Amino acid sequence: MATKPLYTTISAGKYKGRKILLPSLESTRSTKAILKGSLFDRLQYDIVGEVFVEVFGGSGSIGLEALSRGAKEAYFIEKDKAAFSTLKSNCKVIDEEHAKPLFGDSFVIFPTLLSTLTCKAYFYFDPPFSIRDGMESIYQNVIDLIASIPLAKAHLIVVEHMSGLTLPEVIGAYTFSKTKKFGNSALSYYVPYEN
Repeated sequence: MATKPLYTTISAGKYKGRKILLPSLESTRSTKAILKGSLFDRLQYDIVGEVFVEVFGGSGSIGLEALSRGAKEAYFIEKDKAAFSTLKSNCKVIDEEHAKPLFGDSFVIFPTLLSTLTCKAYFYFDPPFSIRDGMESIYQNVIDLIASIPLAKAHLIVVEHMSGLTLPEVIGAYTFSKTKKFGNSALSYYVPYEN
């Protein structure tokens, strides 16, 4: 029997109500609506006219929501072939001109993408949870990736992670601002460190 496609929708902005196809649950984990709502309550007007980077792209639901709410460009990195196919399709349907899906491993592609950015961006990291097989070092790798972002490149860094995990107070040039928990998931915010 064929499985029914899974969808989420864009919740606000110029593409409000548009459907976003979700990849299979085996390859990615969809961000909860309540968590997404909280994130964009925090970001709302700040991202207008800005660049948004969804480092672990999945379906692209966060970056596409950012575009709907006024971001000028969104980049997505995804290494799972099936998920990337879904991501590409979503970008094409929602905003092909301003959505930039990139295929490959985030840890390999991110440094290159970072070097090409000519302005500050908003970065969203939603790695696979470390309880998945082969993902034991994922958070340390993400912390190292965040530490590599120069101050001149980031307005804000947001990490979606398991709510039981406590991230460091300082990562590279960024300092912890706050965490909000939503069941098993949490969002932690990092801002540029001011002397």
